[in-house]
This record gives sequence, C-alpha cells and structure tokens, in this order.
Amino acid sequence: MTAIKRKTMDSASLATVAEKAGVSISTVSRIVNGQTRRASAQTVERVRQIIAEVGYRPNHIGRSLRRKESRLVAMLVANLDNPAMATIAASTEAALRAAGYVTVLCDTHDRADLQDEYLYAMRSHGVQGYVLVVSVPSPGLKEFVEAGAPIVFVSRRNPYGDGAFVGIDNVKAGADAADHLWAEGLEDVGILSPTLPSSVTRDRVAGFRDRLVALGMSEDRIVSVTGPGLAHIDVGYEAGRRLARWPKVLYCVSDQIAYGAYRAARERGIRVPEDCRFFSIDGNRINGCLAPWLTSMAIPHGDFGREIVGLLMRLWGGEGPTVRILPHRLA
Repeated sequence: MTAIKRKTMDSASLATVAEKAGVSISTVSRIVNGQTRRASAQTVERVRQIIAEVGYRPNHIGRSLRRKESRLVAMLVANLDNPAMATIAASTEAALRAAGYVTVLCDTHDRADLQDEYLYAMRSHGVQGYVLVVSVPSPGLKEFVEAGAPIVFVSRRNPYGDGAFVGIDNVKAGADAADHLWAEGLEDVGILSPTLPSSVTRDRVAGFRDRLVALGMSEDRIVSVTGPGLAHIDVGYEAGRRLARWPKVLYCVSDQIAYGAYRAARERGIRVPEDCRFFSIDGNRINGCLAPWLTSMAIPHGDFGREIVGLLMRLWGGEGPTVRILPHRLA
C-alpha cells in the first residue's frame, strides 16, 4: 500500500511539473535524471525552475537501489577547521542530500599526496562525482581531469585548464576592499598573506594593491609581509610577528589570517581597532560574536552548495563545464 501511494505521489508531481512547463511527463523525467540532450536549453531551464517552484523531489535513493547505482559524491576539502570551508561543505552536503545523494567527506589538509590518495580511494568506491574545495595540483588530479571525471572545483579553479567552477572574483574583492578603505581616508596600509600563496590569495593581494596604485598611492608606501604555514591562522600570527611597524590599516587576505594577526597584535601591545584597523575577506558568521573588531568582505559560502550540485547535474547530463561567480559584499 505504501509503495503504491509513493508511486502515485511521484507520478502526480511529475505530471504537475509537465503541465506547468507545457511538456510531456517523459521529458520532465529525463531532465530530472540529468538526460538533457533531447531538450532545448530553454526547456531544460524552464523545467528546472518549475521543479524548484513546486518543490518536487524525486525519490532518487529508492530508484538507485533498484538499479544498483551509486549515489555517492566525494567532497575533498583542504582544511575543515577553516569556518569558510566548513560552511561550504555543510551547504553542499545539504544540497546533495536534498537531491538524493550521499556525501563522502575527506579532509586533504591542503596536501597533494592526501588529495590523490582520496581521489583513488573514492574512485574505487564508484562515486558518481567529485567536489574539490580548494584543490592543489597533483598527479592524480591531472589524471582525473584528463580522463574527463565529473569534477566541480570550488574557490580555486582547475589547475589543469578549464573546468566547472564555483567561487567569487577574488581580484574584484580585493579591489573593492581597496575602494572602501580609500574612501575612508586610507593612508598607511599593510598587507598580510601566505609565504606560499595560492591562486586565491595572489588574486586578493593583486586586486587590492593594483587598485590602491590606480587610486594614486605609491607602491613603496604599501607594507607587505608574508607568513609561513598551511593553516591561515598560523600564517597570520607569523606574519604579524614579522611586522617591524604596525600600520594604521591591516589588510588580511582571509579571516583566519586576521585572527592570527590579532593575537600577534595583542602580544605587541597593539590596540585593535584603536591603533590598527583590520580588514579581511571571507565574512565568517562567527565574526560578529568573536571578532567584532574585524571588518570583512563577505562571501556567500552558504549558497555554494546549491550551485555546486547544479553544476554536477549538468556534467552528469553531458553538458560542458560551467563557471558560477557568486557576489561578495561588505559584511
């Protein structure tokens, strides 16, 4: 009786979507299952919008069990103790679960060898796709990319060419930070970043520095200090300790670097924000409670999951890789 009731509800939902979209039930069913080649891009988009409007959720898990298909997606995250990455992971897991998938979560600790170890292990378990939150170049990743594995890159782009990507425009975020501080009368500024930069941190530094120079600041007036380490909180602390003179404004390329630098400032007797104002990029939700002294450019990490799953669906449907640039804003 229960099985009959579920089947009726599923069919009725498909019929509702089909009626609103003006297409057949079979067309809706194919699009729901990622088979989009037989429908136009406009039809696919219209059906997806109506699915979202009516709240239709197909029973993917039960169907996959009958077909003996994997509904596993591997998510490799560089550093789960980073609040930004943890938020991305949580939003992606929720979006995958809503779509009928199970997430296998792995922390690579930003290490190429662990990243490859997890990639090969997940492939042996028959996962359907991969989400790489802040990836690093590695032999295994290069192999997977060349083989055409369905991968969505998050925050850092594919190091081996084009690929599905979800993130922000880091150059613009840095430039917008410079505009904001310049409008407030910025005169004395320092930049803290990792000694071993990634594409993300390089872009955030370049966007900030280049914009200040374009606005009229002499480049030799910009104090730039780097700190060693993989964890940004350690980078910030070490970079802060290396500052020979604390500027009036300190631009940190991530919230975690700001947290570490704040500790170094307190050890030196620097008052924040009275002696030195801190500005960073991330906009972690905990800042309001734990770091009210920090002004941050907010990234909508909680919205990443929906976009990531959407790109996975397109890859599974045979569509080419798509880039999703999300907006940032002053927190």
